[in-house]
Amino acid sequence: MDMANIALLLGIGAAAGFINVNAGGGSSLTLPALIFMGLDGVMANGTNRIAIFIQNIFAMSSFHKNKVYQYKTSLKYSLLTLPGAIAGAVLAVQISGELFQKILAVVLIFIVLSLFISRSYKKRTPLSPPQENWLIYPALIGIGFYGGFLQIGVGFMFMAALYHLLRLNLIWVNMHKVFIILIYTIPALMIFTLTSHVNWTYGLILAGGNSLGAWWGAHAAVKGGEKVIRIVLAAAITIMALKLLGLF
Repeated sequence: MDMANIALLLGIGAAAGFINVNAGGGSSLTLPALIFMGLDGVMANGTNRIAIFIQNIFAMSSFHKNKVYQYKTSLKYSLLTLPGAIAGAVLAVQISGELFQKILAVVLIFIVLSLFISRSYKKRTPLSPPQENWLIYPALIGIGFYGGFLQIGVGFMFMAALYHLLRLNLIWVNMHKVFIILIYTIPALMIFTLTSHVNWTYGLILAGGNSLGAWWGAHAAVKGGEKVIRIVLAAAITIMALKLLGLF
């Protein structure tokens, strides 16, 4: 791989990591970018999991350092996602690269629309216990399946489920989300690896960028940053979706 591609992957990874911290949806940049760099859709899907896995290790380390963790509860939620995640990953490695790219394009368009849908989250006490709601069980299984299959936008889904169904404070919602994605990414990445759908060179370089961007985003204070990020992200994703559909 030449230096230009390395720099491009690091840059895209850094942007994705920054966006994941400040707005969410960074994989909607990295996955299409891997495809445009020559990987087929399924290979890009597997390779992207390396960056997701390593980024969430850094994120959980940060939560632990700040004494924000409930490992027993997080693990319980994570185990619910595993059957769906494994099934989703198995399905993902069986479809054609061309079909995957069409599915990805449609999902990207929905992600663009979701960026401008207002999310109102009320303030809650950080240590408020979760409310019992049986709907969380099928919700986590279903979201796990989507995450194993595609990953893009799954963070928004987990946040919505944990916040609205269990009535958790957003700090704990985000912590549980990071832990859950970290855990179910392990079997998903194994399935992509065992079926030879991972490019480790691209993935590790991208992971380096993601980690740098996440660190930068966590420490940056940019006035009006989220609004700007949403606009830039929406424009970039729209162009990528049109290219995947062959319309641009």
